[in-house]
Amino acid sequence: MKDKVTILGAGSWAIANANLLASNGSEVTMWEFDADELDLLRKHREHPKKLPGVKIDESVYLRGDLSDAVEGAEVVLFAVPTQKTSHVCRQLTANTICHPDLVVNLSKGIEEKTLRRVSQIIAEDWVGIHPDHIITLSGPSHAEEVGKLLPTTVVVAGAENKCRKAQEIYSNPRFRAYRTTDIIGVELGGSLKNVIAIGAGIARGLGFGDNTQGALITRGLAEINRLAVKLGGDSATLAGLSGVGDLIATCTSQHSRNQYVGYHIGKGMTLTEVLDTMVMVAEGVTTCRSARELAKKHRVEMPITEAVCQVLFEDLPAKEAVTNLMTRPLKAEMNL
Repeated sequence: MKDKVTILGAGSWAIANANLLASNGSEVTMWEFDADELDLLRKHREHPKKLPGVKIDESVYLRGDLSDAVEGAEVVLFAVPTQKTSHVCRQLTANTICHPDLVVNLSKGIEEKTLRRVSQIIAEDWVGIHPDHIITLSGPSHAEEVGKLLPTTVVVAGAENKCRKAQEIYSNPRFRAYRTTDIIGVELGGSLKNVIAIGAGIARGLGFGDNTQGALITRGLAEINRLAVKLGGDSATLAGLSGVGDLIATCTSQHSRNQYVGYHIGKGMTLTEVLDTMVMVAEGVTTCRSARELAKKHRVEMPITEAVCQVLFEDLPAKEAVTNLMTRPLKAEMNL
């Protein structure tokens, strides 16, 4: 019997997930709120700007009405930007009767002002959903590569039985899902790596080399680990796919939107100028400020995150930010 899956959002990652799950035998519906975007997808069965060259499986239904899209859904995937998740949850509460057995968060970010992780947003703002039904999928998984069926490995995090269900519907010879109960560590690893990737992009834009990249990735992981552990995550999680694996992929890949932002800022563009060139969301831009607030609230030192925030929002010259990082007080490496 086919699982009935609804994906909320129709961007590149949503399309890649839709094709993957459809090929695995699920009955998939994808919801797009923007009428023009929906028309484009229906006309071309592809998004020529967000995921060019990847056709949407003919079996995937495209819907513009949220209530219609989620009717009867056994599995609901959230593939909307983090800052839009609460709004969609409130719409679901007000306008639908939907009680899926499994809710999968695909987004990687931290909500501004409330500082909530995405699973927290869903649990609190979609009234009627049991928190144990919500899991998060994360790891090194660029849509451009999943869409081309390149081998990819991820981790799903949450209640054991729900993670096993997700493993069953996702896994095939080209896509493998591991599981963990550490949803805090997985979500923070996936969110905070985007901030470090902006820093890595800035370094590339300034003309720095592999030595700098290696240092940024390693020290970035150290500060991600500090905050995640402080908030209840497991340090071992950050050594896995949703931590160091995703961090390396995002800091080094040509597909990384966050590295793209940093690179062009390093080249001299303003944040506004860079964002105006993009058709997709770079989650690290908003997550940067949320991460800084979390760090301050919990008294966790995150110097790279602080430097990225200062460059993005406080007009600190990128070269000066690097100098500030390099001239901090000396300490032992494992003094985390």
